[in-house]
Amino acid sequence: MRFLVVGSGGREHAIVWGLQRSPSAPEVFAAPGNAGIAESVLCFPIDPLDPSAVAQLADDLSVDVVVVAADRQLVNGVADAVRARGILAFGPNADGAQLEGSKTWMKEVLAAAGVATAHYGSFDDEAPALAFLDSLTPPYVVKTDGLAEGKGVLVTESHADARAAVRAYLSGEAFGDAGRTLVIEEGMTGPELSLLVVCNGDPDAARPLAPAQDFKRLGEGDTGPNTGGMGAYSPVPIAPQAVIDAVMSDAVRPTLHRLAALGIDYRGVLYAQMMLTPDGPKVVEYNVRFGDPEAQCVIPRFTGDLAELLYRSASGVGGLDADFTDDACVVVALASEGYPVSPRTGDVIRGLDSSSMKSVTVFHAATRREGADLVTSGGRVLYVSALGPSIAAARAGAYEAAAAIDWPGCYYRRDIAEGV
Repeated sequence: MRFLVVGSGGREHAIVWGLQRSPSAPEVFAAPGNAGIAESVLCFPIDPLDPSAVAQLADDLSVDVVVVAADRQLVNGVADAVRARGILAFGPNADGAQLEGSKTWMKEVLAAAGVATAHYGSFDDEAPALAFLDSLTPPYVVKTDGLAEGKGVLVTESHADARAAVRAYLSGEAFGDAGRTLVIEEGMTGPELSLLVVCNGDPDAARPLAPAQDFKRLGEGDTGPNTGGMGAYSPVPIAPQAVIDAVMSDAVRPTLHRLAALGIDYRGVLYAQMMLTPDGPKVVEYNVRFGDPEAQCVIPRFTGDLAELLYRSASGVGGLDADFTDDACVVVALASEGYPVSPRTGDVIRGLDSSSMKSVTVFHAATRREGADLVTSGGRVLYVSALGPSIAAARAGAYEAAAAIDWPGCYYRRDIAEGV
C-alpha cells in the first residue's frame, strides 16, 4: 500500500513513524512534512490546505490512502477532494469535520444525541453574551466557535477576565473570525481524559485506542495560557476499561449514530476530550483528527499494523483491531520562547544526536533545515516521547532526553505526568 500523510507537525511525524513500522511495510509520502519527517520519507512542498493540490498529488503518486491529519485541512474539504478522485481518505469530509470546526454545531449534535456536556450558550452579540456570563459561577469558560489551533479557550476564575475575553473574541481582536461567534460554558470539575476512537462509517464498529491525558496549560501546575498541548502520557490509571466503555456507550457511539442520521459517513479519528466529573463522564469537546500530543504517546504504544488499521477505517472494510503494549509512554513538548502568543523562530537546535536511549523517539513539529543546521520554525518545536515499564520510568527517560536538547529560549514543563 501507498500512503500520503498531509501536514507538517508532530502528530504527522508520529503517524509517518507508525506507518513505517507497520508489518505490511507500506510506502509512505508526506506533504509538506518537516525536517524530521524528511529524514525518512519523500516530502512534497504543497499547500496542505488546498484540496485540489492535495488530491492532484495523491493522484500523481497513485497512493491508496491519504491521511488528512489536521483540523483545518478537514474543515477545508481536503478529504472530500481526495474521495472525489476515487482515492481513500482517512479523515472525515467537511460535513463531519464541523464537529471541530464549529463548537456551536457540535453542541447541537450532542444535544440531539442526548450526550452529557457542559451547560452553554452560543453568541455573536456582546450584550446577551455578557448577560449569560453574569448568570454563571466560576470557573468561567469562553471558547471560540471556530478553529484557533487549540488556543481559543479561556478557563478562568476571574469574572473580569472572562468579560474581557468575550469582548476580545467577538470583536475579532483575539482570534479574528474564529471568535466572532463564541461559546460560553459552565465550568466543569474533574480530571480530563483524551480518547482517540478510530471510525469506519459504522457507528457500532468504532474502536477506541489507548487512553491518554494531556497538559494544555503552558506553565507548571496547570498555570498560564492554554496551548495546543505541552505533554501527555498513556495509559491513564484513572480511566480503567469501565470508564472507556462508559465513554463509548454514552458519548461516542450516540454521537456517531447522530451523525449517521444526518447523512454523515464518518471515517477517521473521533477524538473525545472528556471530563470525568462527579456526575460521570461529560464531553468537553470533540476533535476530528489524532490529538497532538496524544498521537505521540498513543502511536508508540500501538503494537499492531497501523497501515492496516487506517486502511480499514478509510475503506470501511473489515474490523478495526488495535492492540497496545503494557509499557507506558510519556511525551514532553519543547517550545520556543514566546509561545503561544509570539514564538521566536530561526534558532539553531543542538543536542538531538546526544541521546542513545532506544526507548526515546523525538518527533519534529516545527523544524526546518538551513544549510547544515536544524532550526526552529514555530511554537511547539519538538516532542520527546519515551517508553518505559511504568509511567515513572517513561517520564524519567523523556526528561533525561529533553535535558540534552537545547536552543536559545527553549522551554518545557517539568511536571508532565508528575506523581501519576
